[in-house]
Amino acid sequence: MRRMASSIMARGVAATVGVGPKLGQSIIHKFARERYTVAILARNLGRLLRFVDEIAREEKAHVFVIRIDCPDFKSIREAFEGVLSLGFVKVLVYNAYYHPVSWNPTSFTDIKIDSLEKSLAISFLDAFRTNTTFFPTKQK
Repeated sequence: MRRMASSIMARGVAATVGVGPKLGQSIIHKFARERYTVAILARNLGRLLRFVDEIAREEKAHVFVIRIDCPDFKSIREAFEGVLSLGFVKVLVYNAYYHPVSWNPTSFTDIKIDSLEKSLAISFLDAFRTNTTFFPTKQK
């Protein structure tokens, strides 16, 4: 976990899993601007460090970067132990996805089954597993 911080009081933790250059970074800016402690969870931390430094400086926000590999449950558990150590998680945004290198199908039948399965696993099943494991609801 890498921390970039200032001395501003936070409203709680906003954790975002999967931060790309468009939607993910916009989400991070929004929560940093609203004075949340921001936890960024991503597989490739190297490409995020300049962006994280920029947000911490511009928004004067607490920003933490945590490595996660969504298909790996051990990685999910370790990452969320880090997130939960930051405080109460008020917002969880699951923005992870799988994009195969050779992703140029011209029709639905060109999609390879293994690529579809991995995409569904990362975008749906891992999100479900993360949410139900770390943020269980009470049974009535």
